[in-house]
Amino acid sequence: VRALSMGKLHHAMMGTAAVAIATASAVPGTLVNLAAGGGDRTDVTFGHPSGTLRVGAEASQVNGQWTATKAIMSRSARILMEGWVRVPGDSF
Repeated sequence: VRALSMGKLHHAMMGTAAVAIATASAVPGTLVNLAAGGGDRTDVTFGHPSGTLRVGAEASQVNGQWTATKAIMSRSARILMEGWVRVPGDSF
């Protein structure tokens, strides 16, 4: 899954795609679940162009249909900008 950003392929994984992967891995027997090792899973770590991402999900069967009951994702913080702000001394 690759996303376009400003007309170019994005280098990282989209959050919505990551949560979809986690949810699919939580449903036994899906291709994603089997690729992740099969069985009952509550989290999965996968690689993408910028590194790896660990995401989680829980799913249960309700009336014969699989329903996502929980999705877990976190992103690491990084500095986006640094700068200076000049505040006049008489502003306090």
